[in-house]
Amino acid sequence: MRKGGVGGANTLTGLEFETKTDFVTFLNSLDGYELKKNKNMRGKSAFYNIFYEKKFVGHIFQQYGLYYFFEQENINWEDYWSKKLYPDDAIFVLTDNKVYIIEKKYQETEGSVDEKLQTADFKYKQYKRIFSLLNIDVEYVYLLNDWFTKDKYKDTRDYINSVGCSFYINYIPFKKFGLPIPKGVK
Repeated sequence: MRKGGVGGANTLTGLEFETKTDFVTFLNSLDGYELKKNKNMRGKSAFYNIFYEKKFVGHIFQQYGLYYFFEQENINWEDYWSKKLYPDDAIFVLTDNKVYIIEKKYQETEGSVDEKLQTADFKYKQYKRIFSLLNIDVEYVYLLNDWFTKDKYKDTRDYINSVGCSFYINYIPFKKFGLPIPKGVK
């Protein structure tokens, strides 16, 4: 699957775009992976530690979980942002020293999601600014459904790429995130 490409996927090699499925569910389904909720978690927020073959390889943050990570790292987000950002998934991979911010956008009719895609540059810069305090690189990625393959979104897709962000349609290749690929998975 190429960046910005169109096509289906096998859940063993990538994350299918389904509103019911998130990256935590996906990783938990793979041999060798185990996710453990961070001991500091409160409420419904998600902050997981990722283990592969019992070795700690990273974190996954969803929504408020990102702020528990900042708290753990002694970062007061309000010193850097005037308003909270809530990523659908944020995956911090230790070996890459990179956090992948994943925003999932699903659309079936004209609506506000169209305009949300046009905030990529702002959000990317906000994430880069705060993660630079920890010397962690950032990659900002959209997971979009087929709706966004229409010609009228060409300018928006081009814009996303032009500001250093990326997008995938219906599927993100698992290898994109630099996490260990389970044995036997192509």
